[in-house]
Amino acid sequence: MTKAELITQVAQESEITKIQAQKAVESVITSVVRSLKKDGRFPIFGLGVFEVVKRPKRKGRNPRTGEEMVIKAHKAVKFRPAKSLKESINSGK
Repeated sequence: MTKAELITQVAQESEITKIQAQKAVESVITSVVRSLKKDGRFPIFGLGVFEVVKRPKRKGRNPRTGEEMVIKAHKAVKFRPAKSLKESINSGK
């Protein structure tokens, strides 16, 4: 699902305009990013937890040339789904 599709779905299900839905979706995204920068995590009950994790530097290969290279240490965002989300996906509901 693209961001545009999400905005359309939010607008339809909430019976609001697409402009209002776009503001709501962008507000949620901004809140998630701000919280990750500040606290390093953003939990959403029933959905899961977004967390910032530190990835150490490591050796890798350039896929085009096969040349060995060093991948710098960096931060990444990890998502851990909530138990209820896992169960709903596995049960097919």
